[in-house]
Amino acid sequence: MMVETAAPPPSSRFNYKRLELKRCLPAFLSSHKTLFSLLWIAAFASVFLWKRNPVGAGLAVFWRGPLRPMPQLRPVAFNLTDFGAVGDGVTVNTEAFERAVSAISKLRKRGGGQLNVPPGRWLTAPFNLTSHMTLFLAEGAVILGIQDEKYWPLMPALPSYGYGREHPGPRYGSLIHGQNLRDVVITGHNGTIDGQGQTWWKKYRQKLLNHTRGPLVQIMWSRDIVFTNITLRDSPFWTLHPYDCKNVTIRNVTILAPIFEAPNTDGIDPDSCEDMVIEDCYISVGDDAIAIKSGWDQYGIAYGRPSTNILIRNLVVRSMVSAGISIGSEMSGGVSNVTVENILVWSSRRVVRIKTAPGRGGYVRHITYRNLTFDNVRVGIVIKTDYNEHPDEGYDPKAVPILGDISFTGIHGQGVRVPVRIHGSQEIPVRNVTFWDMSVGLTYKKKHIFQCAYVHGRVIGTVFPAPCENLDRYDEQGKLVKRSVSQNLTDIDYDF
Repeated sequence: MMVETAAPPPSSRFNYKRLELKRCLPAFLSSHKTLFSLLWIAAFASVFLWKRNPVGAGLAVFWRGPLRPMPQLRPVAFNLTDFGAVGDGVTVNTEAFERAVSAISKLRKRGGGQLNVPPGRWLTAPFNLTSHMTLFLAEGAVILGIQDEKYWPLMPALPSYGYGREHPGPRYGSLIHGQNLRDVVITGHNGTIDGQGQTWWKKYRQKLLNHTRGPLVQIMWSRDIVFTNITLRDSPFWTLHPYDCKNVTIRNVTILAPIFEAPNTDGIDPDSCEDMVIEDCYISVGDDAIAIKSGWDQYGIAYGRPSTNILIRNLVVRSMVSAGISIGSEMSGGVSNVTVENILVWSSRRVVRIKTAPGRGGYVRHITYRNLTFDNVRVGIVIKTDYNEHPDEGYDPKAVPILGDISFTGIHGQGVRVPVRIHGSQEIPVRNVTFWDMSVGLTYKKKHIFQCAYVHGRVIGTVFPAPCENLDRYDEQGKLVKRSVSQNLTDIDYDF
């Protein structure tokens, strides 16, 4: 399979600014009075921040983001081959991984240990991680998931789903799994974890599986987790699934699966997670690149764990089947305080999408999208309130979600068929939506391509294409120009 990659944006302007700073700084600091003033201001600011944030909050005063301690260097490192592993792509190395993890678990009081996976193809069945562990994949190292499902253990359905997701009852576990962990790092020199999902996808399409497929990597009920400098590919199901975790960092990760015929291979699914950063990643998969979740219908409502305080930035993503960045549809525990910024979505079906339905309950609120670039996409921004997929008949159709306080700023692109489609309803209106600084090149010139239904909100300044009549108009200074009198107007057209 050929994988297309996108070159990083040019950085010449940053180099120019750095040279200017080098020329100006010596002259600026030559004044003792200026230097003394700077030191005094810095000292005052540090005291001010400490007073406002007495318990280790640091610079979090500027952004309500996770407080991410730096992972510790491990006092002990092992090589996988120390435990009898053979990297020939044929030998099954599950026991070697298990013995290595067991050895690291005994070093907890000393700060844990690191497991180095050297170059080679290391076939294995699923295995568990332990706390205070670093899994390091060297350049050329590939952990391969065994393809026969009889080697994949069955686990109970997630408590916030009450259902395996594809089948009732238990579900297959993940290739790399962890529960109730602290201080875990999965990193390397861009080594690969490969789920070899082709067999799973084929059996799923042929309806030969009796249980829900397993993710590639799933970490549950854990905190202080870091994923960086690795490649994840060809997962049987969702690729990276942090579930009910706190303080998770995902940085410089590449996630790949075929863009067609690789069903439900989401890239990253933060699920009932708090304090999370996803940044500097490339994702091209067969479903949503990122899908923020928090439980399904009555099970998610009862579990009651929202996804909150999530920052997603500096990504290049592609999804020909679903969307670049999604929220839902399983969002019954609520989703709030999410910032999505500096995102390029190319050759995709949708850019960003919020999807929900009656029966979900919960809420989606305080969502900020900034600096989104569309490049050859069918639909840009989608909010859908009739995504009627339920675990069973026990859901309450009167449990309707609340959607509001959603802003879109700096939206640009080309080759877009429908830039905006916000489909609220009488029972689930979309409230307080803001558009500011939007200009999108179109492939269709039809009227009503900025589509709305039951939307309350505003447009600030000039927006192209012309926004729907449901939204109030303000000028660039924030002065009301025209109040909408038709906020419940429906002009949704799914024919294009």
